[in-house]
Amino acid sequence: MYKVYTIIIMNTSVINIKTNPKVKADAQKVANDLGFSLSALINGYLKQLVKTKTAHFSLREKTPSKYMIDALRESERDIKMGNCRKFVNSKDAVSFLDKIINEDKN
Repeated sequence: MYKVYTIIIMNTSVINIKTNPKVKADAQKVANDLGFSLSALINGYLKQLVKTKTAHFSLREKTPSKYMIDALRESERDIKMGNCRKFVNSKDAVSFLDKIINEDKN
């Protein structure tokens, strides 16, 4: 009896990058925690880059930025002054926005 084997030949290319050793170690740990190799994640990122022609980075800050704090304070002032609307559901909010848009057109 013969066994059937499937052979997949992949053309690969090597990319050498310079990075901080701690960044590499931390990235490998995150990749492993997610169940991937770092190489697989970088490959996926490169494919997405080619497909969408966009680069996305998330810089999670532990504290809000000055811009965010200022926006929250402005929002709080507006709420205290009564310059806000409350909606029971999203449909009501969209209807309100449509009404404002239509009024601006007239």
